[in-house]
Amino acid sequence: MITRWIPVHAALFLIIVNINGTAQHEGHKMPPAPPAQPAATPSPSPSASPKAEPMPGMSGSTQPTNAMGSMPESTTDLVVMKNDEMFIRVGTSKDNLMPMSGMGSGTSWQPASTQMNMLHKQSGDWLLMFHYNFVGGVNSQGGSRGTTKFESANWFMPEAFRRVGSGTLQLRGMFSLEPFTFPPGGSPLLFQTGETYKGQPLIDRQHPHDLFMELSATYTVPVGEHATWFVYGGYPGEPALGPTAFMHRASALENTSAPLGHHLQDSTHISFGVVTTGFTFRRLKLEGSVFNGREPDENRYNFEAHPWNSRALRLSLAPSNNWSLQVSHGLLKDPEALEPGDVRRTTASVSYNRKFQRGFWASSLIWGRNHESHHGEVFNLNSYLAESTLNFADKNYIYGRVELVDKNQLLRASDRLRLGIMDDQPVFRIGAFTFGAARELWTNDEASFAIGSDVTFYSKPSLLDSIYGSNPVSWKAFFRIRPGKMDMHSGH
Repeated sequence: MITRWIPVHAALFLIIVNINGTAQHEGHKMPPAPPAQPAATPSPSPSASPKAEPMPGMSGSTQPTNAMGSMPESTTDLVVMKNDEMFIRVGTSKDNLMPMSGMGSGTSWQPASTQMNMLHKQSGDWLLMFHYNFVGGVNSQGGSRGTTKFESANWFMPEAFRRVGSGTLQLRGMFSLEPFTFPPGGSPLLFQTGETYKGQPLIDRQHPHDLFMELSATYTVPVGEHATWFVYGGYPGEPALGPTAFMHRASALENTSAPLGHHLQDSTHISFGVVTTGFTFRRLKLEGSVFNGREPDENRYNFEAHPWNSRALRLSLAPSNNWSLQVSHGLLKDPEALEPGDVRRTTASVSYNRKFQRGFWASSLIWGRNHESHHGEVFNLNSYLAESTLNFADKNYIYGRVELVDKNQLLRASDRLRLGIMDDQPVFRIGAFTFGAARELWTNDEASFAIGSDVTFYSKPSLLDSIYGSNPVSWKAFFRIRPGKMDMHSGH
């Protein structure tokens, strides 16, 4: 096991060292933004209000500075600052801006006040960014079905922006080493279900994410100063269905586990074939997708080809910089390899983020429902999630997650026979309650190293006691590496 991890660790640290060195020599540090001007045209993005100012050194502009060191406003600047936040200009419009911190996974929105952790530099007309999160540690799942493993959950996401024609182009890639750093069959996670291993349904395991999680492009053009039209394509990519995927939510920033309701909420974040288009108007977004609704197969290194016959529609609202809401509905055609039949998924979520001196508080409430049809049987599965992360005194984090989820794939045929259950897919309401903390031991603008731990308790029907034990308890102890916080006050 240790020798298997040596090349993974070596590759990770080479990536970090290379990015850090490049960023330090090629403009990772941003000069302070000039004072904000009093102005007032709302943006079509989730963050509206005061007029934005160009950020010197982060655009291809060669505009001169004045005697006070400020820069005249120019619509040729790709990156602008307002209220100590970074925005991407849409085309050459004056006030039509996209908040970087409000961009969630795929085309989803999260609160525009969300803290950013990333590396970045300007290269000619391109703004280049790199996000990553690498977690390693001990995962001990309790009860009769539990086990203890050493594993790593991780992802790496390069991103680039530039102006093209009358609009702005965004390119994004996302990759994961989990096919190599998860135990065979996936990460142990009590009561988790979804996808397969060796032709059998995964039970009490979280599947690894694919090596290629996202390869996408988004082109956005202004429609006046208050609206935009965009088109997004990904292979793989994420359709307009569900909240921001769990690994990108600030409310789950330190939680290393996937939610038990993942396959009722945001599991389509890896879809091999997506086209999304939509409009934004001020703080509203309406978008629709056509995509491949089949879940990724067991081969985690390939590109898959299935019909793009699923569809989804999502309405998002950002009433202020601290809030984002969405409601979405999708038809997934034959998403499961072992269970022919369609799934109609409906989700709704509310996310909140509040910054304060030396910290933030981020929370999410999520509901997801699958209306499923298999073998002539029709039924509903519901999931409810509340999660929150509190960062205080810069380096300290406490977090929690509470879930109630309907599960219908927990029992194998031998388990049903043992319990005398005749139904092929009996439904059980499962509760999971996770509480944890993390502490950053070392951090700067380029990287942050933390250690943490959490514990999870469960509720379940007593009928499952003979399978899982009466009171299983699970825990994790981990280290975490990611870019340091981006401090907009100093421009880092």
